[in-house]
Amino acid sequence: MPQLDRSDQAMLDGSAGPAVAMAMRIVVETARMLGADRLIDVASAHIDGCLYHGDSGTLFAERLAGDGGRVRIPSSLNVGALDLLHPDRVRLAPERAAMARRMMDAYVMLGCQPSWTCAPYQAGHRPALGQDVAWGESNAVVFCNSVLGARTNRYGDFLDICAALTGRAPRTGLHLPENRLATLLVDTSALPPALVAEDAFYPVLGAWLGSEVGEAVAVLDGLPPGLAEDRLKALGAAAASTGAVGLFHAVGSTPEAPDLATALGGRPPRETIRLTAAMLVPARDRLSTSRAAEGAAIGAVAVGSPHFSIDEFTLLRHRLAGRRCVLPFYACTGRHVMDVLDRRGWTAELEAMGIILVADTCIVVTPILPEKFGILLTNSGKFAHYTTGNTGYDVLYGSLSDCVETAIAGRLVRDQALWR
Repeated sequence: MPQLDRSDQAMLDGSAGPAVAMAMRIVVETARMLGADRLIDVASAHIDGCLYHGDSGTLFAERLAGDGGRVRIPSSLNVGALDLLHPDRVRLAPERAAMARRMMDAYVMLGCQPSWTCAPYQAGHRPALGQDVAWGESNAVVFCNSVLGARTNRYGDFLDICAALTGRAPRTGLHLPENRLATLLVDTSALPPALVAEDAFYPVLGAWLGSEVGEAVAVLDGLPPGLAEDRLKALGAAAASTGAVGLFHAVGSTPEAPDLATALGGRPPRETIRLTAAMLVPARDRLSTSRAAEGAAIGAVAVGSPHFSIDEFTLLRHRLAGRRCVLPFYACTGRHVMDVLDRRGWTAELEAMGIILVADTCIVVTPILPEKFGILLTNSGKFAHYTTGNTGYDVLYGSLSDCVETAIAGRLVRDQALWR
């Protein structure tokens, strides 16, 4: 059993009410299973358990709320199963939609911020360097660890809200400084600069990283310093989609890797991989299903996993250049970005160009896509990873330019020159 302090024991004994007592039992038992010696304070949480997967999750959240549970730390909410801003976007059966809404309402009753985004770090929830937090959702976890330098493990559904209710988490894993040092060096210096300059490169690099390194902490050396957050977001999301990567370092771009020696903790790497463009091609090809690769017709386009940022919408507007899409083009984002789009007058403009804006949720976690169509084209490594398993639709990976030009032409337009 982990060692508990007086406050831990009091919560466990019910001093803060039955909801907190149950949450503490879950946290303590998890710490025991993980072999943690004690619990630590966490400063914030990002809750992934608010996405409806079945009635049990709704009933669990309602029990916590009904028993008087309230979060002790700032807690943002991941996507739900409903688009509360555009209710007609989602085709859930009425009874499932009602349970999904009850679940979302219960988490708000628990005191969580109704952010409904998988990119809380771009909605103002940005813990400080070195701060211990309890975050769920794979891309949010890897961004929090890697790009912000805060410390979190991958908190699964319902453990995340338990940590938020108690403000405590097991002292283990990536909370420990020694476990955050890189042990694997990925030398990217041989990659063609023109390839590295493309946005479409970063999800592929992430997909390769997730399939090759497993749970090892890797440091990427040789990429341009000061990489944009959206590129790091795309890299991390694709890597984390494999279920293994919770932290990576990029020399000159992430806070725990100002230089290679710091990222490695002054030790030589256990392994060095000298990455070439040819090594990345199989990872890029795995982002598309075989049927898509055989040239079936494109039926829809989707972007925004993780949720599209305002900078990504700026680039999308530039690519569209006032033209109209003839294929359905879904852009998933958070309401924090929707507010900016509204203020700038871009919402109506994008919709006039055929962009279907989706907020609070995304196309792979709830039925939004047309019931029957051809292939889904996406520039998201995360969408590419999850679409077929979650929706049954085949998927093709391409650049944002590929997505725009295809949606406008009504047929596949895809530039693969750089990958040759």
